[in-house]
Amino acid sequence: MSEPKKIRVIIMGAAGRDFHNFNVYWKRLSDHEVVAFTANQIPDIAGRVYPASLAGPQYPNGIPIHPEEQLEDLIRDLHVDQVSFAYSDVSYDFLMHECARVQAAGAEFRLLGPDETMLASTKPVIAVCAVRTGCGKSQTSRRVTQILGEMGLRVAVVRHPMPYGDLEKQRCQRFATLADMDTHKCTIEEREEYEPHIAAGSLVYAGVDYEQILRSAEKEADVILWDGGNNDLSFYRPDLNIVVADPHRPGHELRYYPGETNVRMADLVILNKVDTADAQNVSIVEANVRSINSRAVVLRANSPVTVANPDLVRGKRVLVIEDGPTLTHGEMRYGAGYVAAQRLGAASIVDPRPYARGSIKGVFEKYPHVTEILPAMGYGEKQMAELSATIDAVPCDAVLVATPIDLSKLLKMSKPATRVRYELEEHDLTVLPRMIREAVAAHAAKPSKETLAHASH
Repeated sequence: MSEPKKIRVIIMGAAGRDFHNFNVYWKRLSDHEVVAFTANQIPDIAGRVYPASLAGPQYPNGIPIHPEEQLEDLIRDLHVDQVSFAYSDVSYDFLMHECARVQAAGAEFRLLGPDETMLASTKPVIAVCAVRTGCGKSQTSRRVTQILGEMGLRVAVVRHPMPYGDLEKQRCQRFATLADMDTHKCTIEEREEYEPHIAAGSLVYAGVDYEQILRSAEKEADVILWDGGNNDLSFYRPDLNIVVADPHRPGHELRYYPGETNVRMADLVILNKVDTADAQNVSIVEANVRSINSRAVVLRANSPVTVANPDLVRGKRVLVIEDGPTLTHGEMRYGAGYVAAQRLGAASIVDPRPYARGSIKGVFEKYPHVTEILPAMGYGEKQMAELSATIDAVPCDAVLVATPIDLSKLLKMSKPATRVRYELEEHDLTVLPRMIREAVAAHAAKPSKETLAHASH
């Protein structure tokens, strides 16, 4: 008697959520077979293979990763039954166009939910998520770790995946010192997220296998802080779910996936950047949040900007470099660096587009809304070299670096550079500490058997 036919699946991803969903859900289904991943958003992922050592015995040859552009051909050629969408920070228009592509090719379109993909922890979990990329998760996470430190609690920061290298070696990464980032050959994008935490004395975990990561982190920490990427859902079931919203992009909290889902699930919504946003837009975002989640606490906050050496900016021709993903798929036209240059009275902000080199030129072509700002793209050594060459080619007096790390330590710059820093400044300084204390206490009050049962889910 022949075995029943397995349901054949493609997972659409961007080297993060897709791998996690496979590990915690699809990998465990004996009646389904994942025949391919597709890749979007991140360069140089397509053409690789999700390795057999991570995929498990059902996949002795691993799972191939193809460009998303080939989706329809893959559905037909591989006789695919289901396509599961598994990346974040996309508009509803985009998401449903992808659904139309899948259905027109003859397959079912699927989105996995939190109950299918969130892992439970034996330790309290605080999640920092967002409405969009670039809302201010990083400074919010730093503020949360500061509060936990003041409470005398050991924190392990678990960062949303960015496995752009050898996936087997990146199964479970631990970063305790800045030198660990060199050991793991971290890209600019990885360093931007890990370095501020490490510099503040926090332990950071990241990688591919987020159950192994969680169990390793639990051995070293009193509290797990999920530091999300893009506007993705938390991989871990939170005791306190913090979601950051951006009044510079009013309405996005109702129009992007899974940003609206995050808002609806939030315990606390932080309206960030109130000090630089239009007051009417702040009110719009707050009203939208309250319309879909009346139980969430809403906290307004500033994102004050400081420049290390303002004299390099005043009256000078300045090249502004901002966080790459915030400008690209985050769709921001400017960030903290542009705000700082304007406030300090730069003579001009030099348009980098005519001087772009290699793949950096392609970034501007793909994201035409990015004009006067240079995105800090660095998904590998080649792109980092092209970014450095672009900086050198721009005719400016100084470089204003508004990324979470000091790029001048990674890239050779022939021009003087100074950094922009930004932190979270809540309007009511009592709210966040109170909610963190309550979440930690509530977790501790759970029956231990219930906690362990959830953790083994």
